[in-house]
Amino acid sequence: MHNQVIGKPISRVDGRAKVTGKAKYAAEFTAPDLLHGVVVSSTVTKGRITHIDTGEALTLDGVVKVFTHQNRPKLAWFDMSYKDLDAPPGSPFRPLHDNRIKYNGQPVALVVAETFEQARYAASLVKIEYAEEPHETDLQHHLDEARKPASGLASLLKPPPPKARGHFDKAFTEAPVQLSTGYVHGFEHHNPMELFSSTVVYGKDGKLTIYDKTQGAPNSQFYVSQVFNIPFRDVRVISPYVGGGFGSGLRPQYQLFLAVMAARELKQSVRVSLTRQQMFTFGHRPATVQHIDLGAQPDGTLDALRHTATAETSRFEDYIEVVVNWSGALYKAPNAQFDYKVVPLDQYTPLDMRAPGGVTGMSAIECAMDELSYKLGMDPLELRLKNYTEEDPNEKRPFSSKQLRACYQQAAERFGWANRSAEPRSMREGHTLIGWGMATGVWDANQLPARAEAVLTVNGKLRVSSATADIGTGTYTIMTQIAADTLGLPVEDVLFRLGDSDMPLAPFQGGSLTAGTVGSAVKIVCEDLGKELLKIARKMPNSPFAKATFDEVFFVEKQMRLKADPSVRIDLQTLVDQNGGRAIRTTATSMTNTLKQGKYTRYAHSAVFVEVQVDEELGTVKVTRAVTAVAAGRILNPKTARSQIIGGMVWGISKALEEETVMDHRYGRFMNHNLAEYHVPVCADIHELDVLFVEEHDDVVNPLGVKGVGEIGIVGMPAAIANAIFHATGKRVRELPITLDKLM
Repeated sequence: MHNQVIGKPISRVDGRAKVTGKAKYAAEFTAPDLLHGVVVSSTVTKGRITHIDTGEALTLDGVVKVFTHQNRPKLAWFDMSYKDLDAPPGSPFRPLHDNRIKYNGQPVALVVAETFEQARYAASLVKIEYAEEPHETDLQHHLDEARKPASGLASLLKPPPPKARGHFDKAFTEAPVQLSTGYVHGFEHHNPMELFSSTVVYGKDGKLTIYDKTQGAPNSQFYVSQVFNIPFRDVRVISPYVGGGFGSGLRPQYQLFLAVMAARELKQSVRVSLTRQQMFTFGHRPATVQHIDLGAQPDGTLDALRHTATAETSRFEDYIEVVVNWSGALYKAPNAQFDYKVVPLDQYTPLDMRAPGGVTGMSAIECAMDELSYKLGMDPLELRLKNYTEEDPNEKRPFSSKQLRACYQQAAERFGWANRSAEPRSMREGHTLIGWGMATGVWDANQLPARAEAVLTVNGKLRVSSATADIGTGTYTIMTQIAADTLGLPVEDVLFRLGDSDMPLAPFQGGSLTAGTVGSAVKIVCEDLGKELLKIARKMPNSPFAKATFDEVFFVEKQMRLKADPSVRIDLQTLVDQNGGRAIRTTATSMTNTLKQGKYTRYAHSAVFVEVQVDEELGTVKVTRAVTAVAAGRILNPKTARSQIIGGMVWGISKALEEETVMDHRYGRFMNHNLAEYHVPVCADIHELDVLFVEEHDDVVNPLGVKGVGEIGIVGMPAAIANAIFHATGKRVRELPITLDKLM
């Protein structure tokens, strides 16, 4: 009966705007007499500023003002005013607050000039003297200082480690087969293509229109309103396009604060953009050290599991990740312990980075399971199936749906896993060692409240809006499909708008939440609009819809029809005309069904199989092919969903083999703060990547039955690669990334 727009591989509706340059980003909006700000960054890691000389900079033509802690306006006093909607427990960083230096690269001045070039040159003339103090930035040298993180204001989406079950110590000691091992990964930075920028347009009435690089316009609006004590109605944040985020845009970054401060003080429009080097001066994936203990029977049955993690955080906030919880939810060990601690260091607070905690924790547990399989002489896939669980052992409740077993089966068959030679170093072509490895993936399928508005215009077109974001995930497209499917319209007759704080409130885009959260709101608001259309149809003279209920009609081909007799129909344009030619508008909120959803654990799952080739003499690694099978409920658009999974797989290759930010702990400074030395995959690194979507029905997670695919594509990939490298070489590397020096 329906158009079935949902589920079709429709190309991105915003694609043409992006490839033609019509799409505008935060630094591309302009205003009359726009001023430009350039940030001066600290060159020391800890201490205080003893002297700032701005004299030479201020003598230059075009320089308007240099802001420092000495002339910054007085702003909000309490920490709570500086907390954005994604802030962890602690005291948020306040730019230019005082003379204290808390981390290397901290903004210490803002030079504002008539042109960007003038501001950039003037910034190089600002002279700053420091009184340095000893700093600590090396996590592994301070593990004995680890402590439980503060949890009072922790996000509900980041639960603490699960409670211990059984008697781990006794079970592990008595286990016939034991494995005790540790895993490490260092710092990583998001590095989206679009640099962080804020263009603040100062209105004649003092109202601000802000074009910000953000993954949530309402969050930036909230932050600005709180810090500067401005009514919400006087702050509008717009972010229609985002050139990549990966989590870096979840929190407002300091250029937003500085641009708003300057615009309000100078009563003029100001743009502040960060450099690529300054993209390394705020949040990052935290360095993390993990330890896993497994005790098993000779047949592979897990008796005992312990997973602990220690991560770094800043001195002023306790950033939290869910690292160890996944192990206990995947495998049914009756005796288990979990622990997660943080070590405060002299650096900026870490920040959510694609699959935060998930890819970290899964990399460890999936490598440990692989190590155990070799110790047992079992096939790695067989070991996972041996300890497969149909309910969440952490919470003792069922999964809303779980087709992981089908993921294993379909991916293994596509990959040809049955042809694997079990012995390490047994597969080769000349000097090239060949290895096959596999791993499991899991990620949350959460839903938050969101609002949306739907308007059927006077010409019968549908316009839907919500203040969500699209960081390249395909949000514009899938929301258009949901709206079109619900009201039976062709995609070209639907316009979905987002990225504006004036639109109905929605959470920031992150955590694979958007499809289920905003998609549900779009579905509900379009259904409500359909109900309004039915009311109009009922009131028409001699209407065949006079006694029809909403369950008795459906929408297709721009018409409303009776299910019992589809020949009874009416054009939507006719209903608009019956409304006096006025547009029909509805607003709705999607809420989480806590009573229903709380009874289940809601996860997306994946199985990853990888082939690597390792040069026996040089230690270079090539991922020649990989297969990922994903069970993520209903797939709204297989084309954009596949793109998301492929992107995650590429990033998994990056995390496993290339990606790390290197710090010189003598100076507390990231040394490779550029895209020449911060290595990520290029085309020559990527070969055959295959994606399978396993059929999965779930009527618990949300009204659409979708789970989101933003993170599930990356979580299992690094471990599968590490396991394949061991199979190829017989050498187990437990520190990511696995660079050639660790294999030679």
